[in-house]
Amino acid sequence: MLVLSRRANESLLLGPDDTQLIEISVIEIRGDKVRLGIQIPREWVIHRKEIYETPRQTPPESPGS
Repeated sequence: MLVLSRRANESLLLGPDDTQLIEISVIEIRGDKVRLGIQIPREWVIHRKEIYETPRQTPPESPGS
């Protein structure tokens, strides 16, 4: 894991080339919370890790199946 320090109003640019750059900006730091702004290509999807890793619930089977 790469660990970097950034202050409020500083950004990181990630990506293989200029056509697919992701910009992550530190918007605000307040106590133990950091607000991030993320610019990505519109077709990309972002998942919050704590939600993505929760076990998927399977719907209960209906009676008579």
